[in-house]
Amino acid sequence: MKHSGNGSKTQASAVKIIIDDAQQGMLVEERRRHILDILDEEKRVTVRKLADYFSVSAVTVRGDLEALAQMGALVRSHGGAVKPLSPAPDLPISLKERLRHSQKAHIGAAAAAMIREGETVIFDSGTTTAAVAKCVAGLHLNSLTVITNALNIALDLANLPNVRIIMLGGIVRGAALSLVGPHAEQALSNLNADRVFLGVDGIDPEVGLTTPDVFEAQLSALMIRVSREVVAVADSSKFMHRSLSVIARLDGIHKLVTDEGIPPQMLDAMKAAGVEVIIAK
Repeated sequence: MKHSGNGSKTQASAVKIIIDDAQQGMLVEERRRHILDILDEEKRVTVRKLADYFSVSAVTVRGDLEALAQMGALVRSHGGAVKPLSPAPDLPISLKERLRHSQKAHIGAAAAAMIREGETVIFDSGTTTAAVAKCVAGLHLNSLTVITNALNIALDLANLPNVRIIMLGGIVRGAALSLVGPHAEQALSNLNADRVFLGVDGIDPEVGLTTPDVFEAQLSALMIRVSREVVAVADSSKFMHRSLSVIARLDGIHKLVTDEGIPPQMLDAMKAAGVEVIIAK
């Protein structure tokens, strides 16, 4: 009986991927995050160039691109991949946290430096606000109260003995790992904060700050109203984009922490609205 070679070829490909990863010493998630960073800069990537760059096989790269395509992070093309024509309406947080990771880390550190002893701060949901929260441990504060609707942020801070966490209840948004809706709004309406770190999905000169989810936008708008200072944190890929729901106009915030990629017209619009722009480096 003649046996088909398809099974052995598939098995050989899988073994090749494992060997590649072991030789490269790089986690699969880390390599895919790098691929997204390269795609963000160059708009198009090829299997051959990525294979050379990471010193892995074309089979491994194709597996990475297929996995990222299934999550909506890129569009497969002949021999490689390209950026989507427009951002996905509401990407899962597991994907968002891989995008522009370095920029978010710098933004997080610059924003966290604003936090002072004994303050009450609000962390909105989002991967950039989560980057701010990750820097809290390094501040060495004796006392800090954190209000948040983000499950991942609450978990990151839960084991810090000097941080008191007030978790807003509500409807769980699985994609964002956040809690929204009337219950969250009712709980927040009875609180006050020194400042809020606000996450957004789009910032447009005319429309303002936006997000894909209506409930998320309503809760974020309330966060602004109960806070003395409003700090938006967003990497430069968010500029000149609009999502479904408006959170606030540009003049509704006090500070913006972003990276060096902010477009000149966006920088001018922010300054015209009276917003202090802080470039994280």
